[in-house]
Amino acid sequence: MTLTIAPRVRALVLLLLAAACALLAGAGPASAHAAVTGSDPGQGAVVDKAPARISLTFSEQVAMSDDSLRVLDPEGKRVDTGKPSNVSGTTYAVPLHSGLPDGTYTVAYQVVSADSHPVAGAYTFSIGAPSKTSVSVSGQSADDGVVGWLYGFGRYVSYAGFIVMAGGAAFVLACWRRGSGVRPVQRFVVSGWVALTAATLALLLLRGSFTGTGKVADVFDLSLLGQVLQTKTGAALVSRLLLLAAAALFIAVLFGAYARPSPTTLTDGASRRQPDPREDAQEKRDLTFGLSIGGVVVASGLAASWAMSEHASVGLQAGIAMPVDVLHLLAVAAWLGGLGALLVALYRAPADTPVDQPAVRRFSQIAFGSVLTLIATGTYQSWRQLGSWSAFTDTRYGQLLLAKIGLVVVMVGVAWISRRWTGRLAETAPVEAVAVREKERVGAGAEPAGDMATMDAGDGDAPATGDSDTGTGTDTDTDTDTDTDEHPGSERAAQLARQQAARDAARQKRMRDADPNRFGLRRSVLAEAGIAVVLLAVTTVLTQTEPGRTEQEAKAASSSSASASSDTGASGALTLNMPFDTGAEDGKGIVTVDLDPARVGDNEMHVFVERPNGRAFDIPEVKVEFTLKAKDIGPLPVVPDHIATGHWSANGVQIPMAGDWQVDVTVRTSDIDEVTVSKNAQIG
Repeated sequence: MTLTIAPRVRALVLLLLAAACALLAGAGPASAHAAVTGSDPGQGAVVDKAPARISLTFSEQVAMSDDSLRVLDPEGKRVDTGKPSNVSGTTYAVPLHSGLPDGTYTVAYQVVSADSHPVAGAYTFSIGAPSKTSVSVSGQSADDGVVGWLYGFGRYVSYAGFIVMAGGAAFVLACWRRGSGVRPVQRFVVSGWVALTAATLALLLLRGSFTGTGKVADVFDLSLLGQVLQTKTGAALVSRLLLLAAAALFIAVLFGAYARPSPTTLTDGASRRQPDPREDAQEKRDLTFGLSIGGVVVASGLAASWAMSEHASVGLQAGIAMPVDVLHLLAVAAWLGGLGALLVALYRAPADTPVDQPAVRRFSQIAFGSVLTLIATGTYQSWRQLGSWSAFTDTRYGQLLLAKIGLVVVMVGVAWISRRWTGRLAETAPVEAVAVREKERVGAGAEPAGDMATMDAGDGDAPATGDSDTGTGTDTDTDTDTDTDEHPGSERAAQLARQQAARDAARQKRMRDADPNRFGLRRSVLAEAGIAVVLLAVTTVLTQTEPGRTEQEAKAASSSSASASSDTGASGALTLNMPFDTGAEDGKGIVTVDLDPARVGDNEMHVFVERPNGRAFDIPEVKVEFTLKAKDIGPLPVVPDHIATGHWSANGVQIPMAGDWQVDVTVRTSDIDEVTVSKNAQIG
């Protein structure tokens, strides 16, 4: 829920949007989520003699294990020796056996980028001449299986737990302090702490398998756990557990000492509880101040455990990005977590402790401030992770970000409706208060005594106490014998009093639920909460997706590398790179055609299919046709054989004469989705 946007606020929003345009228009390159930017030997290269080692260059520093770089011969046997090493900057190499025979070799890599995400892929090169290979590298990434799914689910639960715990506690402390004694609200906040703690422990156990083998059996491998504890992500998870211990103390104080009844609370009908010096007004204010400061410190520390180990910790302006990310997470928690606590209060709070209109209005103000904070921090994060307008539509990260922005816009619209219901609730609140006071005044007169007497008589019992001349209720001071000798009668009176209190509470609840304004507020807040669940799911997927800027940089580096290889090749080989898009869900990529020696007569052709991020992948069918329109020759069809993931080849491709040939490549990504891309090249 948000407040109505005033002219100054509208101007501020327009200013932030203008700043977003300026940032995105002038964005420069940054680094996050590692991608391969070069290799030696290059992808698809044919070398005359066996290299002593293979090397990969990444866009940033990566973490490697003993099996991070593997080189496999055509039969699938490993031919690398020793451990991968960092030879210079972001280039890593692994030595090979000497005297390797001719054939096609597969290089598979699986590393962990500086922002904690596993990065995997594979490519092939050949010694002497290409050959068939039995190696299949599809599904190499450990995050594609059961462990990857569990790790992603754990991340979602951890985000949700943090939002519920931090946002719910903030709602109680800043908006509705009476809620500290409401059991459903207490359960809501505690459930967030339990979820975050359990998810953090699960992520700590899953991390080793997630970045390594991907096997479920390795989840409880203590040696892997020891390796995880030495990484940046492992340290962040352990720090989060320590902060959760402090959060448990905060929650205990919030729902313990803070929720104690006031010293003036009645304990019976005639006397008040004796004041406790520790519960005076000054101590209450001090406790509120201490909880506020402590809560902000703990919540900020928990948010920093994400910021210091993921996207914000690497790349451009990391020193600024991490505090901005912390602020972003805190704003999300204040808005969505407070929204969840408000929903619980509206639906589950007891009739004698309803959430009042001032509490709703205070939360509306906090939510509005959170939305402004999200706009500012989200704009900065988008600039860092995208870098250009085209990345919004050309990358998966950008598409997910557009979906997230759309959900936020819809949620703000529903919040505006909630704000209107809040205003109407405020208008009717004085009238309801007068009615309640009138009922209490009437009920304090004859209604309780009359009801109790009637029920007592209806049950066949005489009134336990009372004075028929004065008509007053039970008077324990005038008849001590009744208290001692007729104890069952006293129990009966207490039971009737409880029944009357229950009837009064039920009547108040019916009156409250019958209010159309409160009912409308409930529905709009419930809609907000539903959108928030979907929004959190999209955000979780977004944090595990390669940033759009990095995806585009990797694509550009791959194209440049291929072009350089084509320009400098001594054999005169021809390389053509052609982006394609069949329109299917997984229909985008780049098809590369290598023709060697690209002259009249017999030629050897290799076709490579890659995703936009440079990872090889298989498709159902690839066909190539050569057409020389100037001489009306062709099309000459060639159907290459599949030899490895994303790699097809054909020998004896005949080019009858030199000229400007049109090369058409038909790519089919499903039973019905295919596209033909073309490029002209001088052959011969």
